[in-house]
Amino acid sequence: MDWYLKVMRQYADFSGRARRMEYWMFALVNAVIGVVLGGVGIGVMAALGSTDHAGFGVLFLVPMFLYMLAIIIPSLAVTVRRLHDTGRSGWWYFICFVPIVGPIILLVFYFSASQPGPNAWGPNPKEPYPVPGYPMPPYPPPMA
Repeated sequence: MDWYLKVMRQYADFSGRARRMEYWMFALVNAVIGVVLGGVGIGVMAALGSTDHAGFGVLFLVPMFLYMLAIIIPSLAVTVRRLHDTGRSGWWYFICFVPIVGPIILLVFYFSASQPGPNAWGPNPKEPYPVPGYPMPPYPPPMA
């Protein structure tokens, strides 16, 4: 949960680097929250009998849609920081619009290891020692 909160604290921060753990834990928590909100909404719709109250039942999906809308900016920010960590510009995100191949390439980038040492976007957050000229970014302690 610390990784999720770290991303939310950096709500619209597109600079710096994000480790694989930070990116994937954020994605996991997002998926769980989305499934829970959607499941509750669909469950309430089913309990009401959605055929009779179709317009009213959709209102129970509104929290899920509002959450997904609120999470767009931090999702883009952590994605750009993840690309920075692999040594790529955030503009590589737009490769996802290339049908079939684009999302696969982007997924490979997300799974790629961090670029060792500092790069154009800052020091490697996995390295515990400070690099001269770069301030050490705060990151959550490893989970025990």
